[in-house]
Amino acid sequence: MKIICIGRNYTKHIEELQNERPDEPVVFLKPDSAILLKQHPFVIPEFSDDIHHEVEIIVRINKVGKYIDAKFAPNYYDEIGLGIDFTARDLQAKLKEKELPWEKAKAFDGSAVIGNFLSKKDFSSIENINFELKSNGITVQKGNTSHMLWKIDELIAYVSQFFTLKIGDIIFTGTPEGVARVKPNDILEGFIEDKKNFRIQVK
Repeated sequence: MKIICIGRNYTKHIEELQNERPDEPVVFLKPDSAILLKQHPFVIPEFSDDIHHEVEIIVRINKVGKYIDAKFAPNYYDEIGLGIDFTARDLQAKLKEKELPWEKAKAFDGSAVIGNFLSKKDFSSIENINFELKSNGITVQKGNTSHMLWKIDELIAYVSQFFTLKIGDIIFTGTPEGVARVKPNDILEGFIEDKKNFRIQVK
């Protein structure tokens, strides 16, 4: 399986990092070794002093597809979840300065938190899902899928032009504003529609 991630999909997050608004989705990959194992803490890696949390709605692909039309995209997933794309912001900044790929800052071991998946039938509208991240009990990120520049079905159609989607692949759909540095002993909790989806301890 592969993890396909979308960057710069929420306007206010683009603004907070002073990035340019893209004309098309920004896409990068994480390997399966990036998945943080269940019940394991997130350990801040030695190569970064500025790891940021980025909470995101995620979808899991349930059938093989290529060149998927957006109107048929709903047939390729039946579950919605929540995750964190941990980012080594200091390392990413250095890589961006040199116009180099981001993988070392985005795809390192343990950089992908994957919470519990819920049936999309549980939601009245995929394009109106509230989600948030709390750090030590305080809400630090809050978003709604209606604020995405490219909606879930559009993202599936777009990425399937370049990558054959396979059963079990996961798409991270982008993060809202509020990203910030994590510190040892932080407790990060993700919520979808006020229901807790995951809990992670930082070490």
